[in-house]
Amino acid sequence: MIRRATADDVEEIACLYERSFATLDFLPVLHTLDEHRHWFGKQVAEHEGWVWDEDGVRGFIVLTEDELMFLYLDVGWTGRGIGTELLDHAKQRRPHGFTLWTFQQNAGARRFYERHGLVAVEFTDGEGNEEKTPDVRYAWKPSP
Repeated sequence: MIRRATADDVEEIACLYERSFATLDFLPVLHTLDEHRHWFGKQVAEHEGWVWDEDGVRGFIVLTEDELMFLYLDVGWTGRGIGTELLDHAKQRRPHGFTLWTFQQNAGARRFYERHGLVAVEFTDGEGNEEKTPDVRYAWKPSP
């Protein structure tokens, strides 16, 4: 079930993020778990965080006014429709549209976003992200 994230969820969010991010073996590890705890505490406090809670946090999203900043699922929890539910929730919360970034090498995420109606609108060489890894910005706009 989807519910609003709270400060009590930050530990689980940070640990889930670390596990999921570790599967992206083409990326450097730049931050510690403590840094992730601090970062996600700030994100949950300042933006709109939502979690998929099924005996614990199994996925989460963070929304700003016009960007889906994070959509992560726990390792072993993909293929169950949770990502689709979270993305649909983002679309409901931002009915005028939003953008998001993912890495060009993250083929699974790119297929997922494209399958759900997002369109690649910008490709970069990675100079603008801290991983210095080529990325792609996607946009979702509702159908007229």
